[in-house]
Amino acid sequence: MNLPVKISALAITLNEAENLPAYLDSLDFVEEIVVVDSFSTDGTAAICQANPKVRFLQRSFDDFSSQKNFAIEQAANDWILFFDPDEEITPAIKNEILGILKNPKAQAYEIRRQIYFMNRKLNYSGFQSDWVIRVFDKNHNRYDGRLVHETIATDGKVARMRSRLPHHSYKSFEAYIDKLDRYSKLQAQILFDKGKRAKMHHFWIRPAYRFWHQYLIRLGILDGKEGFILAYLNANSVFKRYVNLLRLERNTD
Repeated sequence: MNLPVKISALAITLNEAENLPAYLDSLDFVEEIVVVDSFSTDGTAAICQANPKVRFLQRSFDDFSSQKNFAIEQAANDWILFFDPDEEITPAIKNEILGILKNPKAQAYEIRRQIYFMNRKLNYSGFQSDWVIRVFDKNHNRYDGRLVHETIATDGKVARMRSRLPHHSYKSFEAYIDKLDRYSKLQAQILFDKGKRAKMHHFWIRPAYRFWHQYLIRLGILDGKEGFILAYLNANSVFKRYVNLLRLERNTD
């Protein structure tokens, strides 16, 4: 394939064997794929090592920003695609990227995600305006240093893509709980490092606020039973955040 520029596709992984085959197949238009893995225990390593385009590296996970910035440093090319393995790079997205990179007008491009939860498309629940940078020039962009919910910090122009990005992050109840558990531990560490301490009201006011904000204010009620389940799980994650914070406090006593 005659590419307009040389492209490096990056990904960080932990037990992504279910998503990787389709993800890697969708990247047939890039020159290299760099996968930074946090010592997966499923078939992730074997899948990557069987693909001649993939450079497979393993690194202990400390936080999302550090892991992603490490991946950027490994890229051989300036233009980066940094999608998650559970995001679907459709033919429309591929064609738009190739068109953009023929004559880039910005240093970073963001795309609006379409969220799927338990195989149902969500139109509300706070995801109405979920824009994420997924295509960028590495000379102008790095992740912002946050341990979780990291975003790209750019010193250049950001433009928007027309395509929608299907995001199949929440295929099952169990998978979403596992993901939220990891996030709650990182968020507790952030609070602890800032000197915050768990108070009684954190265990009931904060989770209740999160539920009603997502379910009513952010219109999760319009997403049916999936909207209710999602609001409940996120409220429970807030509760676990403060349980983890309390554990950190007790471990230092």
